Amino acid sequence: MQISKDTLAGRTIVAVVYVAVIALLAAGILLGVWTAREMNAVVTDQFNAQQMVIAQTAKARIEREIGEVKRELYLQAQALRGKTADVREFADALQQSLVRLSESGVRKAEVVDRTTRRVFTGGLHGSWSERSLAETDSYDAVRFTAREEPAFWVSPVLADAAGEEMMIATRLTPEAGRVLVFHLNVSALLSSIVKTIQSGRTGYAWVIEPEGRFIYHPNPDFFGRDAFAVREEKFPDISNERIHFIQKEKMLKGEQGTGWYYSAWHRGYTGPTKKLIAYCPIQVADSPPRFWSVAVVAPQSEVEDALRQGSFRLLLLQGLVVLAVILGASAIIWLENRWSSVLEAKVLAKTDALAKSEEKYRSLVESAEDLIFTVDREGRFQSLNTFTAKFFGGAPEAFIGRHLSSAFPEPSAAHQARLISQVHLSGKSIREEFELPMGERSAWISANFMPVKTETGDVGAILCIARDITETKNLQRQLVNAEKLASLGTLAAGVAHEINNPLGVILGFCELLLRKAENGTQQYEDLKTIERQGLLCKETVENLLSFARAEKQRREYSDLNAGIEEIAKIVRHLLEKNGITLVLALGEGLPPVKGDARQLQQVFLNLITNSMAAMENGGMLTIRSFLERSTRRAVAQFQDTGIGIPPDHIDHIFEPFFTTKPEGQGTGLGLFVSYGIITSYGGSIECASAPATALGKQQGTTFTVKLPTGSPADLTETADAPLHMPKEE
Repeated sequence: MQISKDTLAGRTIVAVVYVAVIALLAAGILLGVWTAREMNAVVTDQFNAQQMVIAQTAKARIEREIGEVKRELYLQAQALRGKTADVREFADALQQSLVRLSESGVRKAEVVDRTTRRVFTGGLHGSWSERSLAETDSYDAVRFTAREEPAFWVSPVLADAAGEEMMIATRLTPEAGRVLVFHLNVSALLSSIVKTIQSGRTGYAWVIEPEGRFIYHPNPDFFGRDAFAVREEKFPDISNERIHFIQKEKMLKGEQGTGWYYSAWHRGYTGPTKKLIAYCPIQVADSPPRFWSVAVVAPQSEVEDALRQGSFRLLLLQGLVVLAVILGASAIIWLENRWSSVLEAKVLAKTDALAKSEEKYRSLVESAEDLIFTVDREGRFQSLNTFTAKFFGGAPEAFIGRHLSSAFPEPSAAHQARLISQVHLSGKSIREEFELPMGERSAWISANFMPVKTETGDVGAILCIARDITETKNLQRQLVNAEKLASLGTLAAGVAHEINNPLGVILGFCELLLRKAENGTQQYEDLKTIERQGLLCKETVENLLSFARAEKQRREYSDLNAGIEEIAKIVRHLLEKNGITLVLALGEGLPPVKGDARQLQQVFLNLITNSMAAMENGGMLTIRSFLERSTRRAVAQFQDTGIGIPPDHIDHIFEPFFTTKPEGQGTGLGLFVSYGIITSYGGSIECASAPATALGKQQGTTFTVKLPTGSPADLTETADAPLHMPKEE
């Protein structure tokens, strides 16, 4: 049978069409598979990037909590240095620290004296105990490699009955013979931070130490166990080679990154599960370096489940598109647009969910009342939170791309640029405190510069987290001044007693010689001069003793306004003689204040005398009294228009023998004794002064005295006591 050319041509066309259709279907299927794989890879990478943000946020919170513990430990060590090992000297201060740090996991503190082999231990409930160190004790391993302060020693994580524990120590003596130790409950600290972490629907986080042991894991069977051994023991039928490689070669070496592995456990489900992991190191100690590693994991099936349905539909869509080519271009376009929109909606929904999750953790940074910003290698701002922008008086977008010098003064910006260069070169964090000029005042900043590394391990940017510690610095300075005054008071008492004995002998023999000398002779006048100078020395010694010893008070409460008015009557004539206008602005209805009337009048008289000395050419002295309602304390202010006190003298005015008056016109004990009188009643005395400007404008000085108050029933009659009046010149 012969086949015609037309039939053969028709059959050929049909065959070609079938082949074309099959080729198109095959191409569509391959394209769908490739698209699904690419989509899965993109979403998986985005999901892991989200997990990295969660891990870095957990790292920052843990490092911040440990940093707070170290700062409190160092402050307490500064206060304890130079003290004896008497528990009573440090029990109250350390008890307050334990209460403040209890939420950070600190459960007890110890003062270890390695020279006497004694340990003083205190807990959260205020009980203290003492024990002896064993011949071989864990505290013998405490070593400090750095000579400068602050220096810390951090122990490995140890397991005890209360959970995982870590010790943080700092020295109390230069040779570390005595050390202060905080015991940190690692289990409690990590549980409060890591337990709440959730990635996706069922993802969680775990933490391991450098020895490869889990110090936090949601599976109780894993908690506190060796990560390598427990997996082989619990799930011997599954290969743990990949996760063991990530832990040993990446996490335990302090690296950060993302990846995947197969696990046999997830939230109670046992069986092979492919998981996505993001991990980063947690810096626990700098010298010697010690770190943990936190990992955030979630099953990849959560990502794949979301994409599987879309991938199936995409394959179906592409098949329909190929078949629809034959039926018409219009059907192809309609179906393509429809299914593309479905897929786009799902991708947008996932992207929106990821964006909301990122925004959640971004809000944590924005709500923090710390200076948080990132800069590049050249010191230009890449990002900063709102608190930082407001601190420098602007909006965040006004600083992006600009150099540090646009916000910080030039010397401070140059210093930070050097620190940033060091972090880039070393790849390690640097913590430093520096003073930041702020117009007429200055602030102390504690900053931590941390490298933000890329996936390749290079330093991409520098993250700085800084905090204003000006108040802490002021408290430290006040503490040092208080210690100095206490020591000088003790010294003054000893010196005064030693001087009193020979001084009494001199005055006694002088009196005998005066009886024998004739009145009006040169010998008589010389002896009177000796007597006057001896009595002046005696008065100085009595002032020293009145500050150094606790005198028995003649009364408990007195009328503040009455005391001021009585002194005003005494000195008004002398003030007018020196061209000084006295203004009294006394509040009405003040409750009685704690303190002996005569001693308080002695303080007021000394402050008025100092004001007169500061206004040699006349001026105005304003005395105010009022009730500070927030503290229920009575306040007396003495404000003059004198020459003021230089800033470098302010910190020394309450020290004994410190005076700015010419030689022979002042002993330097007036404010020293006044400080002792006021503080003995539980009050305070403060000074604020602005020296004369370059144009000669006198700003003046203001002394503020604050005293505790009582009820009207506490007021009794004032005992008579002599006052030492200033001499008229």
